[in-house]
Amino acid sequence: MHVLRKPYLLYLGDAVLKSDCKTAFGLRDWCPDDVLGEWSHPNGRVTLGLPRLSPAQAAARGAGSIVIGVAPTGGQLPEHWQDDLQAALEAGLDAVSGLHTRLGSSPRLRAAAERRGVRLVDVRHPVRDFAVASGRKRSGKRVLTVGTDCALGKKYTALALTRALEARGLAATFRATGQTGILIAGSGIAVDALVADFLAGAAEALSPDNRADHWDVIEGQGSLYHPAYAAVTLGLLHGSQPDAIVLCHDPARRTIEEYPDYPIPPLDVVIEGYLQAGRLTNRAIRCVGISINSSELSEAEWDAYRGKLARELALPVCDPLRGGVAPLAEALAKV
Repeated sequence: MHVLRKPYLLYLGDAVLKSDCKTAFGLRDWCPDDVLGEWSHPNGRVTLGLPRLSPAQAAARGAGSIVIGVAPTGGQLPEHWQDDLQAALEAGLDAVSGLHTRLGSSPRLRAAAERRGVRLVDVRHPVRDFAVASGRKRSGKRVLTVGTDCALGKKYTALALTRALEARGLAATFRATGQTGILIAGSGIAVDALVADFLAGAAEALSPDNRADHWDVIEGQGSLYHPAYAAVTLGLLHGSQPDAIVLCHDPARRTIEEYPDYPIPPLDVVIEGYLQAGRLTNRAIRCVGISINSSELSEAEWDAYRGKLARELALPVCDPLRGGVAPLAEALAKV
């Protein structure tokens, strides 16, 4: 499991589009107390509105890591970024990346890290082996965000739900399973990079035994209804052994994104599919609510859709960015 050294200096490279810097914006928005400032290549055009600090200045203020907060095309590490990253290593910062290219593949970065005794951390790649899942019931409570498709709010829902549970005075921990989630939480496992046989075992390791009243809020990945990524979803579902699931959905989608021949089933069918699969390792699994990405709906459309869905499914319906998830936290408090 990756454990990162905070606080962060966010590196924006030479990005010119905000959309390429979703990781950096996510860190700024979800863990602002862990972010000291930003730094970029001279050709960069994106700013987060944070103090601009050189690696040496950030290190002097107590930074632990420089984090690559931009995703360049193809997930490769541009050669012209390496001066900035080497300067950060020389200043005593760990370098953290979610790119496909391993930082250690650069001889100059590897040499600088070894010379200064700091780390090159590739959060996309596992750092340890995991056992095959045991299937043993663990103490504590778990909720997993699941989806009708990919990239529709599972991470944001889990983060918002963690805060909502804490606001109710309940013990809760966000458990990250993707690279941005790991950067926000400071620890976690990128489950989509694991060999399939060990995925459920990694999910067990991610959410170990805990106090009876403690909630692990586990970030979902993929979708059980996705023709390419259902496998990671199923392994995470079985290993998490969730007591509860929250279904995430984007009503603007009629089919799986980029798979037009795969229509998204009705939500009641989707819920039952998740519950049936989840009963393998937790027979008491239940769905406690629906999280909607309503960004394509007007206020009137959202109000009407939310009310209709709540009546049809007899479950609370929320949008984390449009009113919050307090009803979901209330439902979990009753589990």
